[in-house]
Amino acid sequence: MNRRELLKMVAAATGSVMIGGEFLLSGCKGNPDSAPVPFTEESIAYLDEIAETIIPQTTTAGAKAAGVGRFMTVMVNDCYTKEDQEIFHKGLNILDDACDKMHGVGFMKATPKQRKQLLIAVDKETKDYVKKQADAVNVQGQKEKQGQERNTNDFKKQALPNHYFQQLKQLAIFGYFTSEKGRTESLRYTPVPGKFEGVIDYKKGDKAFAGLT
Repeated sequence: MNRRELLKMVAAATGSVMIGGEFLLSGCKGNPDSAPVPFTEESIAYLDEIAETIIPQTTTAGAKAAGVGRFMTVMVNDCYTKEDQEIFHKGLNILDDACDKMHGVGFMKATPKQRKQLLIAVDKETKDYVKKQADAVNVQGQKEKQGQERNTNDFKKQALPNHYFQQLKQLAIFGYFTSEKGRTESLRYTPVPGKFEGVIDYKKGDKAFAGLT
């Protein structure tokens, strides 16, 4: 699985293209001229717990063991626009407030069951939001097909900003499957260089192969 294939997998799992994916593929920073908001060790621990709720430890390592929280901070700082960075940081507070509203405690004090219940609810909300986001883009596309001149300012007003949980879920998935533990434990890992096998038998339930490029 190369990086482009993984981006497609993330898109399929979250219903939208990877936020910041174009900067990731080009190897460039999304906003080199703006100073990113620093992440504290506490916020990194918080991100680890969110990611662990999305990809928990089972017979294989979970997101926390893979160090996904710290990976998220690098992606946000290097591949997100200033607007998306602000959405991400505000979203962490929104999620914590939502947990307190639902369970009477903040996310870090919530039980794994409470965290899962919260994220299931937020994920549903996000899917509805992403659909509205796509509809807004489709409306603009139809106008262009009909020969109407595109007004950039009007389009920006119609376009919905990205959702914070959309960001969190994408980064959790991408971070996990690009980590050493994600590649070697959740995927079938073949070190490079290795022997060439032109045909490999497939058995139902077999893991995909790792090997990001």
